[in-house]
Amino acid sequence: MITSISVLLSLLVLALAWWGWGAHSTGTRGALPPGPTPLPLLGNLLQLESRRMDRVLMELSGRWGPVFTVRLGLRPAVVLCGYAALRDALVLQADTFSGRGAMAAFERFTSGNGIVFSNGPRWLKLRNFALGALKAFGLGTRTMEDRVLEEAACLLGEFQATAGALFDPRRLLDNAVSNVICSVVFGKRYGYGDPEFLRLLDLFNDNFRIMSSRWGEMYNIFPSLLDWLPGPHHRIFRNFAELRVFISEQIQRHRQTRQPGEPRDFIDCFLDQMDKEQQDPKSHFQDETLVMTTHNLFFGGTETTSTTLRYGLLILLKYPEVAAKVQAELDAVVGRTRAPRLEDRARLPYTNAMLHEIQRFISVLPLGLPRALTRDTHLCGHSLPKGTFVIPLLMSAHRDPTQFKDPDCFNPANFLDDKGEFQSNDAFMPFGPGKRMCLGAGLARSEIFLFLTAVLQRFCLLPEGNPARIDLTPHCTGLGNVPPAFQLRLVAR
Repeated sequence: MITSISVLLSLLVLALAWWGWGAHSTGTRGALPPGPTPLPLLGNLLQLESRRMDRVLMELSGRWGPVFTVRLGLRPAVVLCGYAALRDALVLQADTFSGRGAMAAFERFTSGNGIVFSNGPRWLKLRNFALGALKAFGLGTRTMEDRVLEEAACLLGEFQATAGALFDPRRLLDNAVSNVICSVVFGKRYGYGDPEFLRLLDLFNDNFRIMSSRWGEMYNIFPSLLDWLPGPHHRIFRNFAELRVFISEQIQRHRQTRQPGEPRDFIDCFLDQMDKEQQDPKSHFQDETLVMTTHNLFFGGTETTSTTLRYGLLILLKYPEVAAKVQAELDAVVGRTRAPRLEDRARLPYTNAMLHEIQRFISVLPLGLPRALTRDTHLCGHSLPKGTFVIPLLMSAHRDPTQFKDPDCFNPANFLDDKGEFQSNDAFMPFGPGKRMCLGAGLARSEIFLFLTAVLQRFCLLPEGNPARIDLTPHCTGLGNVPPAFQLRLVAR
């Protein structure tokens, strides 16, 4: 049955792709780097296997080099593979590679609004404003650390309430992580049993999974065609609409209760800026931009960090000896009478290495988010024209054998020197390097450290079955690496 559906879908794609995309193909002028021979209409899709796209692209790089072209349907995409190519492009030519490549699913929802998928002066203006506003509410300060620690204490209480029974930690982790960004964006946190908020977190998770599946990949390649075909991809936009209603309601409540010039949170700051620029017809501070920017911060500050924490727990269940070594270091340096703080990181080399290794090993956004060239350029002997759609294969830096001792295995020693001290590595780029680095990278790093160390300090992690049988293979690989569902048992230490 599945094979028949796949054949039917392929036939429909062949028959209708020209109708759906022929007039809207996003070609670029000039020659692009060589790559595998594409099929008519489908491009290289049959080679880019579902759930293995990142791996297949790395294999293709072995033949075509660190910069090569694949066709996603009719759209040419230049792939950057390996640390050297990613550094040369995204760091050394940061301005040139600072454009955002269009993704149909996000484009349909955002229309190029917000921070993540905007371009040009709008993106620069919104990013600088958001950074300033977030810093004003504690981003990168002790105040924000205290907020995370308060939320970590709430999370530990919820974990304690499981009383040693098996449970799925996804919702609790989602809630804890999201509450940190909600305190800044909305000025409040939400209880772990709040049904409305749990519904929103489920919508985030559902969208992340669908957009990381083959359905999400296909929609971004053949949007006009997939609009006519049934499938789970349609849920993306129903979920978006429901999230939009929630955000719009929050903004309306802020309008009714705010004191202009006395901002309580990010939304108030944005409304103040709208007031200042209301007479400017070219202002980027509009209602729609506020909705999309709030969504970007809300989603970006929740899903990838929560996914990293969840994947981290699964990895530690599989490697209990690593968890035990971290716990021994925490006991020796921090003890059990106070919570670990960010200032402790320098004295916790193995723990710090373990947290970096989790992020390196899973590469939560393996293909990164697409870039677009803002001007003509040269890279690795190739000429690339303005507008070129670029896939920065972040996973390839994390699995680069020239940069890591044991790139294909989970091994904290990848971030330790010969003396057992923590050793940073420029090839570590889970948040994307350059001008488009994730806005909340610093907050995410803090949350990953504070939440995971708090859990390990308090609890022993017990798997549902034999640790050796735990499968770390992502459930979805596309936009994001999504861990398989699992349950665990927590026992107080």
